[in-house]
Amino acid sequence: MQIIQVNTAGTRQQFIDTPRLIYKDDKQWASPLDSLVEAVFEPEKNHFFKLGEAIRFVLISNGKPIGRIAAFYRGDKAFKYEIPTGGIGFFECINDQIAADLLFSAAKKWLKSKGMKAADAPINFGENDSFWGLQLEGFEDPSFGMNYNPRYYKDLFEKAGFVKDYDQITNILDAHKPFPERFTKIARWVMQKPGYRFEQLDMKRYKGFAADFKEIYNDAWKDFENFTPVGDETIQKTFQELKPIMDPNLIWFAYINDEPVSFLLVIPDANIWFKPLKGRMNLISKLRFLYYRHTRKANRMRAIVMGTKTAFQKHGLESALFTRIKDYVLPLKQYDEMELSWVGDFNKKMMELHKAMEPVKGKLHRTYRIDF
Repeated sequence: MQIIQVNTAGTRQQFIDTPRLIYKDDKQWASPLDSLVEAVFEPEKNHFFKLGEAIRFVLISNGKPIGRIAAFYRGDKAFKYEIPTGGIGFFECINDQIAADLLFSAAKKWLKSKGMKAADAPINFGENDSFWGLQLEGFEDPSFGMNYNPRYYKDLFEKAGFVKDYDQITNILDAHKPFPERFTKIARWVMQKPGYRFEQLDMKRYKGFAADFKEIYNDAWKDFENFTPVGDETIQKTFQELKPIMDPNLIWFAYINDEPVSFLLVIPDANIWFKPLKGRMNLISKLRFLYYRHTRKANRMRAIVMGTKTAFQKHGLESALFTRIKDYVLPLKQYDEMELSWVGDFNKKMMELHKAMEPVKGKLHRTYRIDF
């Protein structure tokens, strides 16, 4: 077995192809788009390279890739921790501890050379709305943007010394079932309050909504440990990636006396359109995507992010936003479920909101940490 740094067209292709070998017999797996994975490691497409660095490795045996890994750090985040902390992600490996340890060692060695003394894993060199956390439960129906992996990865990580940092909990709502009476009653009351206004996304006024998103998000999350405000580039990139699959009826903003105060961003689960493409997005694949997009109705949704300014977090706005979406979804009779993903076990307010909607448990992902 040989560890090779990814720095040529050939090794980049091996990095992309590794999961296809790992999951070749897994009918559940839906390949992420190659272009989205590659974009994470292209400085001209990922502005986090202005704040840090990234490196990739593939593990080769008998001329074929049997594993891969990436390591990275963001200068704006790494040194906010008491112990400088980088990241490890995009891990894929055969069921072999020796192979996994070789990959982990390569990542740790590089991070140490950059002044890191610990790492979170598996995470993304970017925001946490995708490629984040090791899946431990709920392997059925992988969702677009959510990490999916073999069950044996848990042992590979833990035997290598990784320990739990926090869990990421995903709950499931029955889209055909109305919300509990008390939840709906609060939502209707909030909707009718003077000065309260609710608007769905209008792409013709995209810049205004993007500015509102940034203002709300940065206020809503400012009190969480090691939070770093999102900038215009991050929002622009996120919206551009989601634009082909967005349904504006599933994206809502709340205003009080014209001040943007809350939002809820839900997307259709796009794996129904992307899975047949097997990660590739050439001209033929794009045409196939457009065909699937118009002929195959998504039957699942994923709530990927929401936020409410801290001064308005006890105003019932979240109930109203979810109810707005429910009002749209129920008559459609198209969607079977909404995935409320993902909520860190440290986020008690969101956990309470989930509980009020009476969901069932869905998926569990875990973010690990390792001290060097």
